[in-house]
Amino acid sequence: MADKYNRYRWARWIAKDRPRLRAFIKLTPVLFLAGLMMISNIPVLSEFFGFSLDILIIAPLATILACIVAWLSSGISVNRSITAAIDNVKEMQLVFFILMMAYAMADVFMASGVGASIISLSLRLGLSARTVAIVAFLVSSLLSLATGTSWGTFAATAPIFIWLAHITGGNIHLTMAAVAGGSCFGDNLGLISDNTVVSSGIHRVEITDRLRNQWAWATSCLVLTAICFFIASLSLNNAPVDGSSAIASIPADTWAVLAEERPAAVLLLRQVEVGVPLYMILPILIVITAAFLKVPTLLCLVSGIISAYILGLFAGTITNTSTFLELLKNGFSSAGSWVIIMMAWVGAFGGVMAKMDAFRPLSRLSYKLSRKVSHLMFWNGMMSFLGNAALADEMAQIVTIGPIVRDITEDSVIGPEAEKEKLRFRNATFSSALGIFGSQFIPWHVFVHYFLSVSAMIYPLAEFNFASMVRYNYMAMISVFSLLFLTLTNLDRFLPNFGTPKEPIVSLRAELPEKEDVI
Repeated sequence: MADKYNRYRWARWIAKDRPRLRAFIKLTPVLFLAGLMMISNIPVLSEFFGFSLDILIIAPLATILACIVAWLSSGISVNRSITAAIDNVKEMQLVFFILMMAYAMADVFMASGVGASIISLSLRLGLSARTVAIVAFLVSSLLSLATGTSWGTFAATAPIFIWLAHITGGNIHLTMAAVAGGSCFGDNLGLISDNTVVSSGIHRVEITDRLRNQWAWATSCLVLTAICFFIASLSLNNAPVDGSSAIASIPADTWAVLAEERPAAVLLLRQVEVGVPLYMILPILIVITAAFLKVPTLLCLVSGIISAYILGLFAGTITNTSTFLELLKNGFSSAGSWVIIMMAWVGAFGGVMAKMDAFRPLSRLSYKLSRKVSHLMFWNGMMSFLGNAALADEMAQIVTIGPIVRDITEDSVIGPEAEKEKLRFRNATFSSALGIFGSQFIPWHVFVHYFLSVSAMIYPLAEFNFASMVRYNYMAMISVFSLLFLTLTNLDRFLPNFGTPKEPIVSLRAELPEKEDVI
């Protein structure tokens, strides 16, 4: 008995005599993870410290530190920490399968010509300086929805539409911002976006249910943004030009850069150049329809894969079944080689942090700052935005801040389970939307660095900087402001399925429940 007491004497001293120190020590793994992510994602810090690490290295290191801190601060044995970590990862098994299918569908869509058909359709309309920005925005929005990748969408559409803006005499920076904003649309709403899938998994909501919840808000932002681009382009020339000339005008240096940075974008552009049947747009429409019909997420993805395979055989973009199976294998391996492993380690980290109740101080702070549930949800949104600014990476924000706001809501709010589910939807939307669109307001964010660097490489005739991009990024402005404002004021109830429950249907607890000390 004396040995056991001596073993945990350090933890008992902290618990009894230094509660604030104990609370701080429990948060050190998060600070450690956030610090390494900041150093690795912000070039100035990487150069200063002389290293840059992937989250596949950072997350295991943070998990090990969390186990040590759990033992020191709460007397939790390593075996119990490992059990908590494994139990938390087990809850993500369905998300792992969804991610594999999502990556497979993205590869099949890209190779079969689904993405190319979207661009081809737009180019047949005949574009002018007045219409190039709004068409660029709508096409990149639909393409990002079909492919689930903002970076891939930007690499595929920016060369076409920026050079079209050059040919027509349009506004280059307006067009670049239109492509950037549209590229982010599907990354927040797409069924196959890793940001959507991961944020839904962390907040424990069904992806298709969540998409139906936020669709009205997302499409409202889309329409309002399109109107802004239309108004901003009214003073420009309206003489139409042949859109296919844009691909022919792309310089050889740009092709070389794209081949090195985004080979899939080169494949898509070559498909547009050669031409694909317009019926190849049907698979994405089938997936969207299935989601709204409340078909389970995995079946939605399977329907998209099978329809793209069958139509691709008719179109000649998929030559045989062996090619199709190879695409599936590549998609599965792409998901397994990074995002699933990353999620497993982050899940393990979250399990250990939850075991020692590390986020209790943050729960108390949000609770004290809030008089109503809408206030609490607003602060959850702000925490997601600020976490994104600190980490300079939207996925790091999702996996780091997501569990914190999830636990804060669960600890602080009481009400019917169906109503609390709506709060989980909103937290999931905070994680992805404020991670993706919020990144556009953070000069050192990896998203901004990528968009600006690619733009400069594909169109060296203009100078691209943060100010020129954010000035016209109406999609980011409308999305971030409306999401926070509607949440705080409860005006979100005027959008179908998007409203969060009002009091007294849900309410804040009279006081936060005290959890039994582990020691």
